[in-house]
Amino acid sequence: MSMIFFACVVRVRDGLPLSASTDFHFSQDFLECRKRLKALSSILAQYPSRGTAKGRVLSIHFLSSGDIACMAICSSNYSTIMAFCFLEELQWEFAASYDTTSISLASRPYAFLEFDNIIQKVKCHFNCVSGSHMKASWEKIKEELKFRPPVQLKLEDAELMNGMTNGGHAGVHVEV
Repeated sequence: MSMIFFACVVRVRDGLPLSASTDFHFSQDFLECRKRLKALSSILAQYPSRGTAKGRVLSIHFLSSGDIACMAICSSNYSTIMAFCFLEELQWEFAASYDTTSISLASRPYAFLEFDNIIQKVKCHFNCVSGSHMKASWEKIKEELKFRPPVQLKLEDAELMNGMTNGGHAGVHVEV
């Protein structure tokens, strides 16, 4: 089934997780993908505002703007356009809820955990609902992705795990 499994909001400058969905999946593929997402979140400032890391089973999509980035783990067959529609909606909701000062002053992980309620609502909307009311957003994102496609990332397992276990940053290879 194609769907969004996990979403989070992180601060771009240091990868601090500000909020995340609290649903849990325990498959090995998901747990590995979460590790990759965490490693990637710490180096998002090095990348353009949109990116996708495609995996065999799961993919990571990210959208950053200003101080924050929204990230999602989706099934690999989930539409890239829908993933970016979801991330844009999430980013808009977060920006409407929190100001840049409170974001920059956040000093602990998940300082805005209460935002999970909104993440769950938006995630459910994108996982459960399809229809004409999403067509405008779909068309807008489709055009944006045509002119500014997301950077395609390939997360190297060995480098990633080595970087995480040695306390360094993960190695990420960008394919253009």
